[in-house]
Amino acid sequence: MSELDLNLLRVFDALLQDNSVTAAAERLNLSIPATSRALSRLRRAMGDPILVRAGRGMAPTPFALRTAPRVRSLLDEAAALVSADREINIANLKRTFTIRINDGVAATLVTAVTAAAAAQAPGITLRFVTEGAESIEALRDGSIDLDIGAGEVAAPDLRAALLYREHIVGIVRADSPLGRHRRPTLRQLCEYPHVSASRRGRARGPLDDALDAADLHRHVAAVVPTAAIAAMLVASGPYVGLVPRRLAEQYAEALALRWFPIPAPLPEVDVRLLWHARLDADPAQRWLRDTIRDTMNRIAGERLTRR
Repeated sequence: MSELDLNLLRVFDALLQDNSVTAAAERLNLSIPATSRALSRLRRAMGDPILVRAGRGMAPTPFALRTAPRVRSLLDEAAALVSADREINIANLKRTFTIRINDGVAATLVTAVTAAAAAQAPGITLRFVTEGAESIEALRDGSIDLDIGAGEVAAPDLRAALLYREHIVGIVRADSPLGRHRRPTLRQLCEYPHVSASRRGRARGPLDDALDAADLHRHVAAVVPTAAIAAMLVASGPYVGLVPRRLAEQYAEALALRWFPIPAPLPEVDVRLLWHARLDADPAQRWLRDTIRDTMNRIAGERLTRR
């Protein structure tokens, strides 16, 4: 490992992003022979092939996949060390940001944030990935740069900012008899089959607690992994679905849906932006965080204007 330097780590990072010597060379503005020589040095220093032939392309080894997040984290820390307290030219920024995001949030935020970021920094790439285990280790090791979703701050080395509070509303197809009621009762909701949106496959949620208290019961006809799929399923049949209000407001007309408040004290959902403390001083990430917050504030202002 003594042969490694920061430039070799940049080559490693590019190779793992592109799985190609040619593409990595182009990304780094190096010649292909120079990138090949750097790969050879990496293989000697790390004692691993890093990339191996797989059909017509190349694939990373298990060691390379395990090491890539740590290398990305080191490069981020190096960039923050060099650029701390300095101005950067956002318009010329070339960087990939990986953002883990809840699907219900993604449906209403990704389009606006991508457009706002691209308008200022056309050279960046926003890589949105779905939620999985929600491990904070992904923020620590640099696998992801930001996390956007519900949940509390779980560790002292994480930073958080509240983006907004979300309400859950009901949706039905526009021609459903239930859609004629501006505020359906709990009993009326139970007359129709329901669609539950749960990544963990759960059919039961806070609405069921309210129904239990009223001695009522609903039938969940389907459990789907995302709110977006729930909305599409509701649009196709006589179902009731529960989705974030922002998603309902944005897509109800396009999907021929009607939305309404749920007559029960369902908990609000706090949607937060999370990042690791080591990136506090990174001006590029600070700009992205500010862009996301400003975009959400603008969307909130537009929603109030429409009401």
